[in-house]
Amino acid sequence: MQKTVAVIGGGIGGLSACYHLTKSSQVFKIVLLESSSRLGGWLRSTRREDGAVFEHGPRGIRPAGNAGKNTLKMVSELGLENEILPVTSDNIASKNRFLYVGGKLHKMPSGAAGALRKVPPFSRALVSSVARELLVKRGTQEDESVHGFVERRLGKELADFAIDSLCRGVYAGDCRKLSVRSCFPPLFRAERDYGSIVLGMAFGRTEKATELESKLAQKSQEEGWAQWSLRQGMQALPEALEDWLRRTGRVEILQEVEVQRLERTAGGCAWEIKLHDGSIKTDHIISAVPAKALSSVLPPGTGPLSEELRRITSVTVAVVNLEYEGLILPVEGFGHLVPSSESRGVLGIVYDSVAFPQHNRKDGQSTRLTVMMGGAWFFEVFGDPEEVREELLLQTAAQAVRTHLGVDEEPIWSNVSLQKDCIPQYTVGHWERIEKIRQYLGQQSLPLSLVGSSYQGVSVNDVIFSSKRTVERLLGNKQTHLDTLGCGRSLFTPSKERFHLQPPPGG
Repeated sequence: MQKTVAVIGGGIGGLSACYHLTKSSQVFKIVLLESSSRLGGWLRSTRREDGAVFEHGPRGIRPAGNAGKNTLKMVSELGLENEILPVTSDNIASKNRFLYVGGKLHKMPSGAAGALRKVPPFSRALVSSVARELLVKRGTQEDESVHGFVERRLGKELADFAIDSLCRGVYAGDCRKLSVRSCFPPLFRAERDYGSIVLGMAFGRTEKATELESKLAQKSQEEGWAQWSLRQGMQALPEALEDWLRRTGRVEILQEVEVQRLERTAGGCAWEIKLHDGSIKTDHIISAVPAKALSSVLPPGTGPLSEELRRITSVTVAVVNLEYEGLILPVEGFGHLVPSSESRGVLGIVYDSVAFPQHNRKDGQSTRLTVMMGGAWFFEVFGDPEEVREELLLQTAAQAVRTHLGVDEEPIWSNVSLQKDCIPQYTVGHWERIEKIRQYLGQQSLPLSLVGSSYQGVSVNDVIFSSKRTVERLLGNKQTHLDTLGCGRSLFTPSKERFHLQPPPGG
């Protein structure tokens, strides 16, 4: 019997799920539903006629780990190898990263030499914190905040400056509320298994080589890539996926279609997706929308699931792209982050022109910057995202550039993007919420799979890898056949790979 799979959400997670479904030899009808007029989600780029490219979401992807290799393999299969812009580990954008503390930019220590000497804003050398960490007793809590974990093991300064800034840069979140177990699982496992971060990182398990190796992944290792982008911007990745899906002729893509509610049919073994002007019957649903959005359309009888999904909240980030005439940066590097003690509203500034000069305009020199603002502090600083004025966001961003970088010039071009609820917050206890969701899906035998950044990994790599593994389980590549699905088995297979740090939002 023909099986139908509906994928709800046309961001990178939903597109990736459809991509892997189309590669199956099994007979499927695949339907992709997206509520907006475009596919790609947070991967969005502006391409100007003069050649300049500006990112409004993730601006670079790391090649490391199985999740990174998986993305590179997909990029190769999509025929995008020649479009890649690699940034190697010896590039100045990889080596130089800054913190803005006390009204000054401070280069973060790097390498052995940096760890051995005192580097402002820290009052002692990093090596002293590392030596101290070896003597700290193993924690006993099932979970704790990132700030609490780092302060306990490495000291208050590293927690207040480095980790606070890092969590704002990756999650746009408050490290005093975010979960170390869910946000930085390698650190949590290192202490749990070895009693020390240092020992765990030195002697802990490494990822096994998999079938994800490709020539492109091998090239990234040989050349020492730290991250990469695409010539036409990161939006080129979902565009290539969309083109692939349309060319296969196996995916029905419905845009500007909003799901009103989901109803179980056929004794609970299938679904009917209620739309504004009709409905779709399907054997299985892969949800690639945020947890909160899914909770709002689930049937009344799934109250416990809806409740846990609603507890996974997200934050809003204002992304302000600025272009200045000439070369105006006082330093060169990837950019700088700002701890919450220095500024609540401004999370950091990315020096886009340094990492990806290929995205600069072709006629004359200019400097491209991106100011990230808001996150967990959006309401406190800017008010309701539904009511905030773009002028306020632009003024705040331009003032941050003047203050942090000493730039007196006015930008010659700007763009304000308000990314509402773009980054999920894995607060303390997130792992337990995930476990309750997994158990509920299994006990109720819901023909439902969950992918996306709401669960275990906000990076582009994590979301893509989660989709791949979910589809593999659904198709029976793990000794499970599709014919046994739909009733009696449910799937929840978010990526358990290491979290790879990405510039916000979600990269």
